[in-house]
Amino acid sequence: MGRQLVWQDRFNIGVEVIDREHRKLFSIMNKLLEFTEDESKSQWVCEEGIKYFKGHAMKHFTEEEVYMASINYKGFETHRRIHDNFRKKTLPELEKELKQTRYAPDSVKHFLGVCAGWLIGHTLTEDCAITGKTLSKWKNLLPEEEQTAMKLTIRSLVYDLFRLKAQVISEHYGGEKFGKGVYYRLVYGNESGKNWEILLAFEEKLLLGTVGKLMDTKSDKINVMLMNTTRYTAQQFVSRIGEHFPSLGLSEVREENLLTYEQFQTIFGKGNPRCSLLFHTGGSGYFAYCMFTPHSDEGEAVSIKAENAITEIKKYLKNNKEDDKKKVLVVDDSAVVLKMVKELLEEDYQVTLAKSGVSAIQCMTLDRPDLVLLDYEMPVCDGKQVLEMIRSEREFADIPVYFLTGNMDRQKIEQVLTLRPTGYLLKSLKPREIKKTIDGFFQI
Repeated sequence: MGRQLVWQDRFNIGVEVIDREHRKLFSIMNKLLEFTEDESKSQWVCEEGIKYFKGHAMKHFTEEEVYMASINYKGFETHRRIHDNFRKKTLPELEKELKQTRYAPDSVKHFLGVCAGWLIGHTLTEDCAITGKTLSKWKNLLPEEEQTAMKLTIRSLVYDLFRLKAQVISEHYGGEKFGKGVYYRLVYGNESGKNWEILLAFEEKLLLGTVGKLMDTKSDKINVMLMNTTRYTAQQFVSRIGEHFPSLGLSEVREENLLTYEQFQTIFGKGNPRCSLLFHTGGSGYFAYCMFTPHSDEGEAVSIKAENAITEIKKYLKNNKEDDKKKVLVVDDSAVVLKMVKELLEEDYQVTLAKSGVSAIQCMTLDRPDLVLLDYEMPVCDGKQVLEMIRSEREFADIPVYFLTGNMDRQKIEQVLTLRPTGYLLKSLKPREIKKTIDGFFQI
């Protein structure tokens, strides 16, 4: 998978028994990630590693629950339900898939993607909430009876439409990447002003095996026609859910977007889901169904309309291809700058965007970039502080970083020389000059 989970001080919650086990779980997950990169490692090694991860996860849950009870933590019951969901549903289903497929590459990717994403997200939100560093992400879920009814409805609809048996993997899906996917957003509204933001994530092979078969396509790639059909199928699917839950008011689509995985993650980082379910369909693939109250800022996602649908789908498919392009992480609090740099570089590079230092570190943790373009002047955590964090982490220390700056202030430059920035790029430069500098860097 080409990734490593990087332990950072901000993962510490200040309780030794919890922090120690967190570090151990990160270490075990990194060993598993290494196993998948080395073809000489046997299935037995991977199997034993997964057992080891599970054993430590169970030990950690027990110790953490004892500690929460000892301090009368108010969120104890919610936190324990999240643990129960992971140990009684998510892990057993992932293990079942591994055994049934004899540790096939896709199954291993599912396991590592879901577990690694869950581990980072849960550590940074729910575990930090124990000591008051953050707020729980799962405090606004639908009532339990509505959640149960939603799960049953979705499973029934999937069977009716595709004759597939869907099984709930997680009731607290936090946006983890479970494979190469397509990410789709619908905003529903009605006359009463009640709105819902629906996020749907589909593993590509699921779309090829369901919508693709309905179209009788022989292609093993997602194309424009398949994407268009997927859009309409998804809208019909959500409409059917709305028929079962009329009180939700899923009556009128106000906006529609295709999202990058980074945009998909950003939405999860902003708000608390009312419902967030991850399903698998045996060997056919994974999908997620998530409901939020809409945010005022939808990020950089382009609204799809009749007049631009084909153009946006083509652009999305082109950008969604996994290839050998170098990875560039752009960090800037200005949406205008992010958009400009993305448009400038996306044809030749894999471009990931982050609006803050914290988001940048999270992006680097999940997917190591080959180059970082870092805004010097940002609120809360400025460029110097972000570079200090990067250089303080052993796994990040050698990543090249160019500062994006509005002016070449000599005093500021002297302050960061010890942090070894690769160079500086003035925002006032012409786009072709910025592009020439980056191209030149990668050609060295």
